[in-house]
Amino acid sequence: MASKEQKLVADLAEKLHAPPRRDISFYLVLVVGVLPIWSIVPLSWAFVIYTLHYGLIWTFAWRGWCLFALALCEVFFSVHHYTLISYISGPSPNGPGNLHELQAVFRRVLQAGLASLPEEGFDEETLDVDRPGSPAETLTALDYHDPRAVDFRNYLRTWFNKVPWSSIRRHEMYSWLYWSIFNAAFPGIDKVSEAHQKVLHEVIKLLEDRAGAKIPEGSNPSAAPLLLTLDPVNVAWRPLIWYAGVALSNTILRRKLKTKWNVKIGMYKDLEYVLRVPPTWNAHTGPRPIVFMHGLGLGLTQYRRFIEHIFVALPDHPVLVPLLPHVSQEILHARFLRPMGRQEMTACLAGLLAELGWADLNEPSSDSSDAEDKVSAQGTKEKVNVRKGVTMLSHSNGSFGHAWMLKTHPRMINRSCFVDPVTFCSWEGDLCYNFIYRPCVNGLDLVIKYFVGTELGVANFLQRHFDWSANCLWYEEIPDARDPRKTMFFLGGKDSIIDATRVRRYLTSHGIRKGLWFDPDGHHGQALLSSSPGHNEILKWLREEH
Repeated sequence: MASKEQKLVADLAEKLHAPPRRDISFYLVLVVGVLPIWSIVPLSWAFVIYTLHYGLIWTFAWRGWCLFALALCEVFFSVHHYTLISYISGPSPNGPGNLHELQAVFRRVLQAGLASLPEEGFDEETLDVDRPGSPAETLTALDYHDPRAVDFRNYLRTWFNKVPWSSIRRHEMYSWLYWSIFNAAFPGIDKVSEAHQKVLHEVIKLLEDRAGAKIPEGSNPSAAPLLLTLDPVNVAWRPLIWYAGVALSNTILRRKLKTKWNVKIGMYKDLEYVLRVPPTWNAHTGPRPIVFMHGLGLGLTQYRRFIEHIFVALPDHPVLVPLLPHVSQEILHARFLRPMGRQEMTACLAGLLAELGWADLNEPSSDSSDAEDKVSAQGTKEKVNVRKGVTMLSHSNGSFGHAWMLKTHPRMINRSCFVDPVTFCSWEGDLCYNFIYRPCVNGLDLVIKYFVGTELGVANFLQRHFDWSANCLWYEEIPDARDPRKTMFFLGGKDSIIDATRVRRYLTSHGIRKGLWFDPDGHHGQALLSSSPGHNEILKWLREEH
């Protein structure tokens, strides 16, 4: 008979999820920030229709004509914006992934959390195991009250809008599995091919063993799964003047960076980038170059201050910033609705790093120097040039590109710094739920949802081009993950996008301690602000001060 403590733990997966009530900050941001921007489009339509209906246009002075012209531009743009929404609302262009790779990823997801690893972490200095908690655990049927099974059921139900686990039925679980494997709507178990049926039966058997519970037959529409790339795209309209302001700001900042910091705005294939190489930098003796992968938002407008802080704090370091227009609200960019996937992004970025001479596609990176001893045929030592590789710093959504590079070209990345990374534990569903599906309850939630999450390009990237298996990064895929000189993680305890506590738990259970900076009161992006203690720690780590 299960103990009272076990029963209490087991009840976590059955606990009803009641969203908190909206606080005053939500309504303040709604009235002061969102409504003034949102209302420009309907007010423009009303003004144009009213003016034309009553023939007032012929009575306007030049100010009236200008106002009418601006309103008419907003009307035409709103039609274009609606057309673009209709365009991205179709099926996801991503086809089904490699079946064997997906099965391996699913098995890795089921293995996560099975090992008996202390949440407080290992002793980094005395730990002999190279990769503690590596995916060597055997998948066996767990008991219903096993804390590992309870935890699995509790986070897996996030993909079902956090309903109690007992309300999930087999049809809905099949729907979720079919989407995650084949990126398609589930037509019913009797209507899929025998090969697909076999895959579904195998995966659901493993899932039931991991959850410690059988999933009942039947269907329960109230427990419908979240199907990110199949569900209707959630886009909130915004006016032409908003996009014009973003474009103008980013254009001005490009010119400012050129004149003030002597940077180059270049293009490698379809990858635009900002590059600063100090004139005195030497490829053989100079400090290691830095690559900064930015996140969602406004591109240079949002990250300009932090980029300039890097320029000031590390004047001798080359800095490369790939620009991602599809998550920067640059609607006029040719790649705005055609985001780079894993293969294209890694090919472009790796090719650019090789062209710059910062890393090599074939040679391993060096730990601390650009040369190593090699014994010649005559027995004498000679110096062989070995390129250093780069330090890669990523924030938020930029950690996806960071993860892709570590998976594809790990030898090119000598050091890694993750700030508010969304790539860890993304299989648990918190990221998608919090950013796309969760109702806003405070002002910060509303700012993130309206000004970023429901923007056309961002929605297209996350809701039609999201590749969950490629975006997941595992501990064992990070070289030197437990070496704080090589790898650093920055998390905020009050992050509203990721569950930073679970990410921290995942990292510390694998032996990461000194390389983890956790601010209990930190919000998403706060570590990049100059007023945050984490900001100075990031710059200190980039300078390789140990």
